[in-house]
Amino acid sequence: MKIRAEKERDVHAYSLSLSASAASSSSVQKTMFDLIELDAGMEVIQLGITKVKNILEGLPEPKLSSAECMKLHNTVYTMCTQPPPHSYAQQLYDKHRESFEEYITSMVLPSLREKHGESMLREFVKRWSNNKMMVRLLSIFFHYLDQYFTVRTLLPSCKEVGLICFRDLVYQEMKKKVRDAVISLIDREREGEEIDRVLLKNVLDIFVELGMGYYRDDFEEAMLKDTAVYYSRKASVWVSNNSCRDYMIKAEECLKREKDRVSHYLHASSETKLLQKVRHELLSVSSVHATKLLEKMHLGSHPLLRDETAHDFMDI
Repeated sequence: MKIRAEKERDVHAYSLSLSASAASSSSVQKTMFDLIELDAGMEVIQLGITKVKNILEGLPEPKLSSAECMKLHNTVYTMCTQPPPHSYAQQLYDKHRESFEEYITSMVLPSLREKHGESMLREFVKRWSNNKMMVRLLSIFFHYLDQYFTVRTLLPSCKEVGLICFRDLVYQEMKKKVRDAVISLIDREREGEEIDRVLLKNVLDIFVELGMGYYRDDFEEAMLKDTAVYYSRKASVWVSNNSCRDYMIKAEECLKREKDRVSHYLHASSETKLLQKVRHELLSVSSVHATKLLEKMHLGSHPLLRDETAHDFMDI
C-alpha cells in the first residue's frame, strides 16, 4: 500500500508539471525549435517508457523526475507539431499502443500463466492496477495526442488504448481461469472455509470496470449455474437427513449468507438473481423431496399442525 501511495503521489506531481507546461504553451509556440527526427525522438520516448515498466516491475530504478516527465511530454509535443514531413503524430500514437502490447506479451501474460488459484487472482489484480498506473503515466507523456490528434482522427484516446489492450490481450485470455478460481473460492466459503473476501471484491471490480456486460456474461451467468448445482446437491442431502423445521432453518441461513456475499464482494445487481436461484433450488429439488419433508411429520398428528408446517415450509 505504501509503494502504491508513493506511485500515486508521483503521478500527481507529474500532472502538476504538465499543467505548468500547458500554461506556457503559447510562448513555446512562438519560439523556434530544432527538428526532432523520428528515430532520435523515439529513442528518448522509449527510454521513458522502459523506465516506467521497470518501476512497475519493482526493478531498481530511480523515480521519474518532473524534469524527465516534462522532457518526454515536450518531445511528443514537438514531434507532433513539426511541419510536414516531420510531423509524427500517427507514429507516436502507434508507439503508445505498441508499448502496452509489448509489455503485456513479454511481462504480464507470462506472470499470469504460471500461477493458479488465489496466487493467480492476486497477480491478476496487481497487473490490472499496474496497467492503470501505466495508462496514467503514459497519458501524461502523450498528452498532446489526446488534446488534438485523437480528437481530429476519432481514434480511441491514449487512456482508452491502454485499457483496450488489457481487455483484449489479458482479460480475454484469463477470464475463464479467473472466473473458475473465484467460483471455487465461493464454494469453499459455502463449505465453511474462511476466504479472502477483499481479494474477490478486487477481482470482480475488474469485471465491472471493464463493463457490466463482462460481469454478467463472463462471471455472473456461470456463478448462478454453479450456485444452482451446489444447492441442488445440498438440498437433496438435507431433505433426507433433517426434519422439516431443521431444513427450514438451514434454508433461511443459506439465504442470509448469500445476501452477505453480495454485500461483501458480488455486485449489487446480482442479489435478486442469486437469492431467487437459491430459493428455487432449496424449494424445488423435486416434488418427491418436498413430500418427504412433510411425511416426516407424525402421520397421526393433528391436521392443523401439518398444515401450519407446510405453510412454514413454503414461506422460506
